[in-house]
Amino acid sequence: MGKVGVVMCPCELEGMTLFDPEVLVEGLKGRKDVLPLIHHQPVCSESGVEAIRAFMEGNGLDRVVMACSKPELFGPTFKKALRQWGLNPSLSGVLGIRPTAERKGSDDLQEALHVIEEGIDEIKRRKPAKGEKTPFVKRAMVIGGGITGITASIDLGNGGYEVLLVDRLPSIGGRMLQLSETFPTLDCAQCTLTPKTVETGQHPHIRLITYAEIESVSGEVGNFLVKIRRKAAYVDWEKCTGCGLCQEKCPSKVPSEFERGIGPGKAIYTLSPQAVPNKPVINPEVCRYFTEGKCRVCEKVCLTDAIDYAQEDTFIEERVGAIIVATGFDLYRKEDIGEYGYGDVPDVIDGLAFERLNSASGPTAGEIRRPSDGHIPKEVVFIQCVASRDPERYMPYCSRACCMYTAKHARLYKHKVHDGHAYIFYMDIRSMGKGYEEFIQQGMEEGILYLRGRVSRLFRDNGHVVVWGADTLTGKKVEIAADMVVLATAMIPSRGAKELAEKLHIGTDEYGFLTEAQCKLYPVESGVEGIYLAGCAQGPKDIADTVAQGNAAASKVQALFAQH
Repeated sequence: MGKVGVVMCPCELEGMTLFDPEVLVEGLKGRKDVLPLIHHQPVCSESGVEAIRAFMEGNGLDRVVMACSKPELFGPTFKKALRQWGLNPSLSGVLGIRPTAERKGSDDLQEALHVIEEGIDEIKRRKPAKGEKTPFVKRAMVIGGGITGITASIDLGNGGYEVLLVDRLPSIGGRMLQLSETFPTLDCAQCTLTPKTVETGQHPHIRLITYAEIESVSGEVGNFLVKIRRKAAYVDWEKCTGCGLCQEKCPSKVPSEFERGIGPGKAIYTLSPQAVPNKPVINPEVCRYFTEGKCRVCEKVCLTDAIDYAQEDTFIEERVGAIIVATGFDLYRKEDIGEYGYGDVPDVIDGLAFERLNSASGPTAGEIRRPSDGHIPKEVVFIQCVASRDPERYMPYCSRACCMYTAKHARLYKHKVHDGHAYIFYMDIRSMGKGYEEFIQQGMEEGILYLRGRVSRLFRDNGHVVVWGADTLTGKKVEIAADMVVLATAMIPSRGAKELAEKLHIGTDEYGFLTEAQCKLYPVESGVEGIYLAGCAQGPKDIADTVAQGNAAASKVQALFAQH
């Protein structure tokens, strides 16, 4: 086996400075299997790329390792250039060596050399594919069936490409499926979303793989091998007609996760009446047959013998040329918020629970009724920035959509409870978007009272939820005997997002959101060529931005496929 080329990039990016390349080369002198190149212009420049090509061709190299300060930015470009030169990108590696200006000691140097040597050894172990060239698979996988994933899938399907849409829930629609109306137009969320889910389910080029999770991913752009675990639904979806009789007759009543715990659910369920696919699943954790060994009512009433208690998880493998990750978001967990009575006081709920109270398909058929006793609340307090913008205890970042959806909640409440009073405690208002500021102003004109300040304490007293706070604009203390409190809690990465990122070999930030190659120039590209990011998987966004990113990721995939 010949030598491995090692390319050193000397440039500085975002305050991160490389070690002196001459020092690194000196540290590799003892290795006879290494041929280094120091290029004194950034290797991401035109002259840099040409220098690498000449270096490899002139020395007959087919394996190369690059040490640079921003591997996630230049890596895809580098591998694309190798492919254009007729070289195998799998026989290359891009390593990140980024000590700060304060950390350039001998220990750091040894660590950097160790990273480079490990990269060299890894590239030497790799074996090039034998025989015919691996075909480029012009089929895409979209992971996540929310509005972002649906948008990307439809765009790709309409472009004539086959799409596999994978979602861990039994049906597609994501968080938008739980919403009542959307800002700033107050359009019905279901009226907007349902045509999209139906189109996705019936599209000739889109194949749904729901109630499934990614088990492993291998390969490279054009030929990813994805192993998918399809969870046992304990219902044979081929036989099931979706009549709903099993759900109607099921005797088990448990709090529904979809209804955010404020509405009843069943052990056998679909997420919503508009579910696509409209097939139920059994939750073995609450089903009386699985927990007690009795019941089997759903099996008895099923007209097509679709209930299968012995069903097990199955695994399938699919080859795709590109992957779009659109795994969405969760809200900060109830059990992790140690204030505002969240989780202890039944009339303290989060924003998604309030959406379900507003929704015509929700537990109260769209009437605003407080969870504790079903009474219509006359005083409702909305608290923004709960568990966000709080670096000492919770998340330091802004969740972006909260100012707008809180204004929407307060307006919807006023539209339904005309004699009710809505109060919003806020730090500041961030209404960035077309028509957003006007939406906030309309809410104020409708009688919503904005109080600039934080809530210091919340407690129950004589059937009320007493809220103590402050109005920093007037300098006065505020006390409100509320009937219900709605918290705008922080948006966080969806469950399992970090584990998925590890399987895809893409990066995450310190909070678990997926990181793009470069926020300005490559906003939907990951550090792995052929894998793209979209929506709230990257960070908090509103619906308009997530849809735009779904379109962008789909266009990137189509451009990639058009080149082969």
